[in-house]
Amino acid sequence: MSNQELLDLKAAIMELTVHIRHMDAKQDEMLGDVKSIKEAIYNPENGLYARVRALEQWQSTMSKFIWLFGSAIVAMVAKTFYDLL
Repeated sequence: MSNQELLDLKAAIMELTVHIRHMDAKQDEMLGDVKSIKEAIYNPENGLYARVRALEQWQSTMSKFIWLFGSAIVAMVAKTFYDLL
């Protein structure tokens, strides 16, 4: 190998080393991002699943109240109609 080829090879290796270090830094950054996403989703107090669970419980409760008020209104209308006859 000539001296120029060795210098080119050394430059290529140095460039690869820089790229590998850059990839390592980006992987560490992505690891932090994934951890924060995981925390946002699976946190038992404030996570996405906890919010969905709370919303489903609220929806179930409101559904029961709506049925209760709806049946009360139907009963009052029926009683009023019965009293008119």
